[in-house]
Amino acid sequence: MDDLNKWRLVLGGNDADGTGFSLGGQELQMDKTLEALYDSEKKGGLGPSSPNVSRWLGDIRTFFPASVVQIMQRDALQRLNITQMLFEKEMLENVEPDVHLVATLLTLKHAIPDKTRDTARQVVKRVVDDLLKKLTQPTLQAITGSLHRSIRNRRPRHNEINWHATILKNLQHYQPEYKTIIPETRIGYGRRTTSLKDVVLCLDQSGSMGSSVVYSGIFGSVMASIPAIKTRMIVFDTAVADLTEELDDPVDLLFGVQLGGGTDIQAALSYCQQIITRPADTVLVLITDLFEGGNDDKMRKRATELTAAGVQVIVLLALNDDGAPAYDHGNAQFLSNLGIPVFACTPDKFPDMMAAALSKQDINSWAAREDFVLKK
Repeated sequence: MDDLNKWRLVLGGNDADGTGFSLGGQELQMDKTLEALYDSEKKGGLGPSSPNVSRWLGDIRTFFPASVVQIMQRDALQRLNITQMLFEKEMLENVEPDVHLVATLLTLKHAIPDKTRDTARQVVKRVVDDLLKKLTQPTLQAITGSLHRSIRNRRPRHNEINWHATILKNLQHYQPEYKTIIPETRIGYGRRTTSLKDVVLCLDQSGSMGSSVVYSGIFGSVMASIPAIKTRMIVFDTAVADLTEELDDPVDLLFGVQLGGGTDIQAALSYCQQIITRPADTVLVLITDLFEGGNDDKMRKRATELTAAGVQVIVLLALNDDGAPAYDHGNAQFLSNLGIPVFACTPDKFPDMMAAALSKQDINSWAAREDFVLKK
């Protein structure tokens, strides 16, 4: 496709587009799908009652790559309020699933009719499975590697010996006459029968946190599979819910979230205080935009108490790829002044961040190196 064709598609073909160019064939069909969405006030647009939505969903999948399809679907939901995309099984089967669509489904889950609910669940499962494939291995490698390094010791019991590392360390002590190595230095890992660290993911489930909720659920499920850490998942709006028991099934976990409510951060932090039993060995990740619907002073007091008790508190203003988030600057500055790291994190960097936190590195320094510092 040459530049003139592209400009004609971008400008829309009205009298003011300036190209004087007419499209034909497949490019004309592409133009019609774009016009139905972005010039919807014209005759034949995609009104909410249009019978052509299902065909339009199929057309955009034919003409555009998946990344563009996801943007157009999102625009259709926002610009035209085409909630019927989520209420008709045939239409839902034709959508290109992504994190934002899952967030929309979770927000509207109580309105989705029974005939569509199983299909909606399958759409969510497709996104979850895809994210698990992408994120599980990097998360396991980063976190378990960090924990192993932090607990390496030189006086391990026999069943704790890391034989590979021990042999490498003692190669200079090889005895040719005995054809063996004398392990003067033994390297091993600590006991793994109990968790070495506790992680509490405290997640704001207000409507603005949609995509962050999806990624948090995935990471929570992955971390719950690591024996060396004990992971808790707490979600909150104006009430607090403990979804730890759902961590073994991320789809069930996400459907347990109630997206769209208010926000009471101080109540969530108060609950976290109650369940934390090993402050010095606990990382609390609070994922919220810090717009407190409850009492700011009480929220700040809870954060101060947790930090003073030795809990490593980290505040993520967002956990997604959506760009710079909106957030409460006053609360962010107060927490930052306490020494609590406050920044937005992308999903690809979350495993490294958790690895750094679990090995007690300075997360403010880590965030600065990754250019995640809070903009004042």
